[in-house]
Amino acid sequence: MGVLCKVVDTVLLVVFVVYSLAIPLIDAQLVLPQTAFPDVLIRLHQSYTEEYQDYLRLEKPYFFIALVWLGLVFQWPLVLLNIYGILASKPWFNTTCLIYGASDITSMAAFLGELLGSHKASDKLLKIYSLFMGVGVLALLRGLVPQSGKGSTTGKRPASLARKKRV
Repeated sequence: MGVLCKVVDTVLLVVFVVYSLAIPLIDAQLVLPQTAFPDVLIRLHQSYTEEYQDYLRLEKPYFFIALVWLGLVFQWPLVLLNIYGILASKPWFNTTCLIYGASDITSMAAFLGELLGSHKASDKLLKIYSLFMGVGVLALLRGLVPQSGKGSTTGKRPASLARKKRV
């Protein structure tokens, strides 16, 4: 189980590093003025939108913009905390990973519901959003698994603090 957790942590670390850059540099273009971004990032966003035919990014429905704000204000800080938590083996990593996973799954459920229900989405677009949903599921599951190599100490006292029996 320890090896599997390390593999999952490595996958999540790579994804979180990509997200740590993509959220403020790409997703933020949907809610902040275009003048705040260099031309190269604007062209990158436009090429993604065209290649994947991401009509949500083109049409910008209100629920989509609200969830982009959720990503910027809530999920992006969790991504940064998760990167630090993985690299520094922090005991709270499970909690922040679980919270991120639950939030990501909730957002992706709304996106995928729209994509599937509207019948506007290409197969390519559905695959990319399904991949994002998979990351959320992986993060949620990783948050439920105790950190490798560390036993649970909830409700237990260290031996030096244990009460001595009176005879």
